[in-house]
Amino acid sequence: MNEEWRSLTERLRQESQGGAGYERLVATEDHDELAEVLVAPGQPLWARELAAFRLGVAGDRRAFESLVLLLNHRDPPRCAAAAHALARLGDPRTARAAAALATNELRVAYALHPVRLLVALRAPEAVPALITTLERRLRPHDPYRRVALACVEGLGALGDPRARRVLNEALAHPALAQAAVRALARIPQQQSG
Repeated sequence: MNEEWRSLTERLRQESQGGAGYERLVATEDHDELAEVLVAPGQPLWARELAAFRLGVAGDRRAFESLVLLLNHRDPPRCAAAAHALARLGDPRTARAAAALATNELRVAYALHPVRLLVALRAPEAVPALITTLERRLRPHDPYRRVALACVEGLGALGDPRARRVLNEALAHPALAQAAVRALARIPQQQSG
C-alpha cells in the first residue's frame, strides 16, 4: 500500500466515521459502482473523493471532473490526493486543467498542488503556466510564497531555457533567491553559434 493511499484512507475513515459505506467503497473492485458515487445525488464529499481517487489511480477517466474539482479544493490534503490520482489517470485534459487552476489569480491560494502536478506531468503547458504564475508572485508583499517557491523549484526541475528570465527576477526576492540559484543551475546553458 503506498503512502498516498494510506494517508487518504486514514483521513476519510475518520471523516466518514468508518461506516459500512466507507468499507464498501474501500473494498469494491467494481469501477461502475465507484463511478456511480460520482454522479449520484446526496453523496458525501468523502465518498466522492474516495471513489474519484480509486478510479483515477486505476486510469478510469470517469474520475477526471471530480478530481479536477478536488484539485482546487480549500483543503490541502484533498488537493494532494487529487493531484496524485490525476498524475496517474493519463487523461490528456489534465495538464490544461492544472494550468488553468495554477494561473487563476482568483484561486491562487489553492495553486500549490496544480503547480506541482504540472511539474510531475512535464506537459507542454507546464513551463508557460509556471512562468505566468511566478511572474505574478514576484510583486511586493505577495502572500503566496509557497506557490512562488513551487514555481521556482518546478521550473528548475523542468530545465526549460524559457524560464531563465523569470528565475533571474526571482533572485531579487530573499525568500526565493536560493531556490532560484539552484533552478538556474539546472537549466542548460545556451550554445553560442
